[in-house]
Amino acid sequence: MNAKKALILSADAFEDSELLYPLYRLREAGFHVDVAAPTAGSITGKHGYAVEANLGVDAVESAGSCGYSLLVLPGGKAPAALRGIPKVIDIVNDFASSGIPMAAICHGPQILVTARLLHGRRATCYKTVADELREAGALYEDSPVVVDRNLVTSRVPGDLPDFMREVMKLVG
Repeated sequence: MNAKKALILSADAFEDSELLYPLYRLREAGFHVDVAAPTAGSITGKHGYAVEANLGVDAVESAGSCGYSLLVLPGGKAPAALRGIPKVIDIVNDFASSGIPMAAICHGPQILVTARLLHGRRATCYKTVADELREAGALYEDSPVVVDRNLVTSRVPGDLPDFMREVMKLVG
């Protein structure tokens, strides 16, 4: 039986714990986790942790054909860089149209804003991003975790246990 697959999209200056906690929790649960960045290779978090991105975003194929069952969008400063890359927005929209669960924390929902996926959806994020979510038509909630169908969002590293508990419920 093949392992379940997850995709984490990130870039330099990610919030270290928001990438590492989901990465290790998913691996612990038997997932094969691909990390995609603007280019394949090492990316470095805000606090100095290096993570190997085994894929460049241009190498990411459609969510369905790759067998992914989850997309994770960590926060930090990485989402600001990623949201300007058309291929990243294509990837996120592909996951959304496939109905595959998506999880975004901290500044991660900014990518969902750029992809125009939050209108009418319940969501949360880091406090400085809240107005941007509201302007995009999201129903913002200041809660540790918000689940709206296949979308899980959280605010800060301290919310990671709640965030990953709900993510794991969605992906089994």
